[in-house]
Amino acid sequence: MGEVDPAFIQEYKHRPKLNVTEAGGIPVIDLSPLNNSELSNDQQLISSLVSEIGNACKDWGFFQVINHGVHSDLPKRIELEAKKLFGLSTEEKRKVSRDEENPLGYYDTEHTKNVRDWKEVFDFTVSNPTILPALHNPEDHEVALFCRQTSSAEEKTIHLLQSTRS
Repeated sequence: MGEVDPAFIQEYKHRPKLNVTEAGGIPVIDLSPLNNSELSNDQQLISSLVSEIGNACKDWGFFQVINHGVHSDLPKRIELEAKKLFGLSTEEKRKVSRDEENPLGYYDTEHTKNVRDWKEVFDFTVSNPTILPALHNPEDHEVALFCRQTSSAEEKTIHLLQSTRS
């Protein structure tokens, strides 16, 4: 197998601990009423959602959102596109590298606690993923669609969260 570059070796105290904690009963919030034009104006239903979210935040500090309006197959399509991107040669990926002038794009030399991370990243903005066309990938519209749909779900959720404070 060969030697591991010392730049990748974490101090023992920073290595992952393999303990698994089971957590049953995590709150699940169903946002489907917000995606139905007839139900989205039902104030009693909205109040119920706000109450569910408020209780989840108070009791757990977080919750899972389902039926949020992001097409169910879209995350898998995005994952496929990511695999294609990260499957390219390093030379190809570095054509869209981020640098001091451009904080967006490919990067593979991140460090945590002064140790090089075993990961590659591709940073882009949700509102304007302008670097994507640099890859000349006809499937870039998938990323833009994913960004729009997740942003919409995020806005709905944040609006409900804000309503818990009223």
